[in-house]
Amino acid sequence: MKALQFEVKGEWAHFKRPETNNNPLTHDMITKTALIGMIGAVLGIERREMKSLFPILSEDFIYNVQLLNPVKKISLGLTSRKAFSTVEKASPKSFEILRNPAYVITLALSNERSLNIFNRFVTAVKEESAIYTPILGWHNCPAEIYYKSEGKMSEIQEGEFQTNGFVKAGEYTPCNLTSEFRIGFDKLPTYQNDDFWNLPEKYVQVIYPDYPHSISVKGKYREYSVTSEKLCLI
Repeated sequence: MKALQFEVKGEWAHFKRPETNNNPLTHDMITKTALIGMIGAVLGIERREMKSLFPILSEDFIYNVQLLNPVKKISLGLTSRKAFSTVEKASPKSFEILRNPAYVITLALSNERSLNIFNRFVTAVKEESAIYTPILGWHNCPAEIYYKSEGKMSEIQEGEFQTNGFVKAGEYTPCNLTSEFRIGFDKLPTYQNDDFWNLPEKYVQVIYPDYPHSISVKGKYREYSVTSEKLCLI
């Protein structure tokens, strides 16, 4: 299974939780659906084409996120309007924003039908090129992308392993949880249909160690050939 590791950084990010419309809250980290949107932007894929690609890429790409900065959230009063509307009345809302988000993302190809898009994205990351500006959830949250390595993921194995990334809550048995550092919990969308709707049944609950810590867990993993890291991919 082909895989790519790269870093994504920015000053701000907002990955909106759908259940918080009045005072929007953000997920703790980049979601799979936000990552797919970022891939589309880098490759210059128009919105109409992405509409049909989202469910395919949701199935064919699997990923893991490791933090490079602690999760830090702040609240900002912002006014949000619909695009191209100059007459719509709006008042400021309190938005939860991620400050200085930075991640190592491992992206793997689980189905060869999306090989062309995967290879094009690898090339773009290596060349630090993008057709449209990649963003961290919002268009006013630009992202910087840096290539780390390209390799392969192993077949699924099972056992105890140490990780800096997320694992599925309830499916992995923690071995060394302590009160010395923060363990985060989140419920991440992993599938978007062709109406740009995140299907509720496709959300995955995860736990993760806050930067710069790691956790030891028992469960299924894949090993990345370049670094020998053992990771849970969703």
